[in-house]
Amino acid sequence: MWLIFILIAIISWLVQSNLQKKFNEYSKVPLSNGMTGKDVAVKMLHDHGIYDVQVISIQGHLTDHFNPANKTVNLSESVYNANGVAAAAVAAHECGHAVQHATAYAPLKMRSALVPIISFSSRWVSWILLAGILLLNVFPELLLIGVILFGVSTLFSFITLPVEINASQRALAWLEKSNITYGQTQEQAKSALKSAAYTYVVAALSSLATLIYYLMIFLGRRRD
Repeated sequence: MWLIFILIAIISWLVQSNLQKKFNEYSKVPLSNGMTGKDVAVKMLHDHGIYDVQVISIQGHLTDHFNPANKTVNLSESVYNANGVAAAAVAAHECGHAVQHATAYAPLKMRSALVPIISFSSRWVSWILLAGILLLNVFPELLLIGVILFGVSTLFSFITLPVEINASQRALAWLEKSNITYGQTQEQAKSALKSAAYTYVVAALSSLATLIYYLMIFLGRRRD
């Protein structure tokens, strides 16, 4: 198991490094129409008949996200005001989530339904797992509770995959249809979003490996 964790950690570092490299490279390729990330986001929303979602700028780097609670597309500073292929791809991807929300995309609804549980789990699961391991011989049920909570987080990670992939597919189709990216720039946008998708794949596999590890500890106690 430790070899698997080390391998996943190495792959995760490589994927993150590749994503950063692609973003930096494609950020330097300007769009011929001069549109910024904000312009791209607003146009994509309006082209899909969405006028109740606000596009705002937030601090950070690659912290971009769509918030369905307050209906905002949040773009990082390196995307919001930037005129580049990477900024257009990221902005369109986040708007892809807004389109999913507007059309009641089923995997997104499933992921949203798990958010309250994930919020609770993220605060307590580490402590419950630790206490469960320490008290394994006297209170094994505690570890089982921790495994179940972590299992929900793993499920969340895997449900996230089709949500993110679909958002990228919507983004790329719209970028090409709107002639915002075409030819080489379309391929660069596709490459950037594919690199971003790999980070979610690695995160899901890492979560699954960790879940199996804790489950093995629990089942090992049951066999004793």
